[in-house]
Amino acid sequence: MATGTPRDGTLAGLGRFCFHRRGLVVVAWVIGVVAVAFAGFGYGAAPDNDFSGGNSQSARAQELMERHFPQEQGDRLTLAIRADKGIDDPAAKQRIEKAVADLAASPVTGPVTSPYQDTTLVTKDRRIARTTIPLSDKEVKKSEVKPLVDTVKDASGSGLTLALGGYMAERAETPPQGSAESVGLLAAAVILFIAFGSLVAMGLPIATALLAIAAGLALTKLVGHVLPAPDFTLVFGAMIGLGVGIDYALFIVTRYRDALRDGDDPENATVTAIATAGRAVLFAGTTVVIALLGLLVMGQRLMTGVAVATSITVLITMIAAVTLLPAFLGFTGRRIDSLRLPRRASRRSRTVAAPRRTPAERWAGLVQRRPLVAALTAGGILLVLAAPTLSMRLGQPDASVQPRDRSSHISYEILSEGFGPGYGAPLVFAAGIDSGAADLGPVVEAVRSTEGIASVTPPRTSADGRAVTFAAFPTTGYQDEATADLVHELRDDVLPRTDGGANVLVGGPNAGTIDAAEESASRLPLMIAVVIAMAVVLMIALVRSVTIALQAAVMNVLSIGAAYGVVVAVVQWGWFGPALGFPAAMPVTTWVPMMMFPVLFGLSMDYQVFLISRVREEYERTGDTRAAVAQGLARTAKVITAAAAIMIAVFTTSLLGPDIAVKQGGLGMAAAVLIDATLVRMIFVPAVMELCGKANWWMPGRRAPKQVPAPPVKVGV
Repeated sequence: MATGTPRDGTLAGLGRFCFHRRGLVVVAWVIGVVAVAFAGFGYGAAPDNDFSGGNSQSARAQELMERHFPQEQGDRLTLAIRADKGIDDPAAKQRIEKAVADLAASPVTGPVTSPYQDTTLVTKDRRIARTTIPLSDKEVKKSEVKPLVDTVKDASGSGLTLALGGYMAERAETPPQGSAESVGLLAAAVILFIAFGSLVAMGLPIATALLAIAAGLALTKLVGHVLPAPDFTLVFGAMIGLGVGIDYALFIVTRYRDALRDGDDPENATVTAIATAGRAVLFAGTTVVIALLGLLVMGQRLMTGVAVATSITVLITMIAAVTLLPAFLGFTGRRIDSLRLPRRASRRSRTVAAPRRTPAERWAGLVQRRPLVAALTAGGILLVLAAPTLSMRLGQPDASVQPRDRSSHISYEILSEGFGPGYGAPLVFAAGIDSGAADLGPVVEAVRSTEGIASVTPPRTSADGRAVTFAAFPTTGYQDEATADLVHELRDDVLPRTDGGANVLVGGPNAGTIDAAEESASRLPLMIAVVIAMAVVLMIALVRSVTIALQAAVMNVLSIGAAYGVVVAVVQWGWFGPALGFPAAMPVTTWVPMMMFPVLFGLSMDYQVFLISRVREEYERTGDTRAAVAQGLARTAKVITAAAAIMIAVFTTSLLGPDIAVKQGGLGMAAAVLIDATLVRMIFVPAVMELCGKANWWMPGRRAPKQVPAPPVKVGV
């Protein structure tokens, strides 16, 4: 029997209970998951994608419009028409009028004005036209809008192109995430099979993770009744839950197999795995949850919902790893290595008969011989990768960056050609007035004469005489930086210097996106500081070292900064963008950086916890930092590499999905895990720990352990 392994304590008792009562535990989990899934997926809350609110100028303008112009606040679609022979060509006219009539006859649309009835809806050459289609209900589902998109597509052809644009048209055309998660799951299974060499050992982490994710996502939908969250929450929750769920189970199963090889029986091996690797799982999972809850600092209603929802999924996977998994281990026992790869047994027998230094241990020794060079090289690469972050721009995807074959993008192209690229980025001006006699003529003229404004609509007074509004169309598009500069110029210079302009608010979807991006950018440093502080405290409690906790924080920030840089280079600069599923260069989606940081910081701490936990065990026995780092890396390199590969596979499969913003987040997280598992864990950590020496273990009031000979290295977590 292995010596020096914890056999008592709360976690050991939990592992022993779940092992003995394995039937009861599994049945309870299955019944609980089925019940929660029935309630959550059957009666859960619908997603909420309204990011408006707060006290920004655009939010106040929107509130004013909703109060005094309620009839204009529903979702709208825009029909874009391009006829090679002109819209007055008899054949084209017949098809256009039929399409307009079909749209007007839909039960989900309001009155539709034909472009033949309003000359302002047609370009001077009569080749391009447009019309607005109001939706009759703010709760219209995308499944009800999809037939309208298909109707318009079917009417196109033979020199006539019709396309439907607008937010609901984009949603209706966006297919479900589809098989992306399935591909990630298949990739994870392949990686686990290669790592374990056994179908049984491969299946346990996957079964544990799937049950936990089902429960977590169902609870997420139920919590949505209290804390609403946007529709990307489930996709992100599934990706994060799948990654951490499999990883946590992977660490425990690896430790269980090691204990069996050391001579433990299945019960004691289970207790050992839960008391050691299970303890690290709880700390790692708690770190991820705490990091995610750091999103509450952003003060945004929907991001609070995202934080709580994803935290629930991680929490459930963590609980499953230390309760459901030991029950599964009780059923498998020594059959954990059944259905093996044929070549693995012979290779392991040779390794046991003639133990040699592992490649990871030899690599650690190489880095430790030139620690300063290694640290400077790794740090330099991370800083170079992070450099693009300095030019990051935040925004929201619109029709201009959608796939080229979608109706919403075709509509954008037609309207940009006929009415200018700013047609899709209108600025809405609104002001409250004491009477209907208010004159905004000077304001309208000042806006019209501003460079960058293509056209301005006449001002309109609300039916109650309490507000006035008009719209202006920029010469630049929704994604252009010049449009954001124009909004600032109007707010900061043009309106304050114009008679009556000081009380005019600049709003609209474009201004709202700009305000949300700036609010996020201003709060992001606070969230980063809070997440780092909480994670450092937790790390100190686990490894009992201030130095290592601070090292982890700095390294994690560098790796996340490098991931941000990769996202900016691909998404914003357009490097390899089309090859990775980004049709055009675009700003980084507003919520992506603030979602990436807590997730990645927590995941990076996961790997740090599993590595340093083993280094700490070695140091406690030997008092030799160099040997402890080399042996800790040797014992964890294989499993951390497998865990990172699973994470990368799961996150990368998001690139197969249709959602541009989710793709950005998946790309950034895959890049961060790759950087963390290579540059940071394999180079930076051993180099910096070698440079720090005894200082690694500094903790106020603690005495250094007595040095004893190092035990032989054994592979495993």
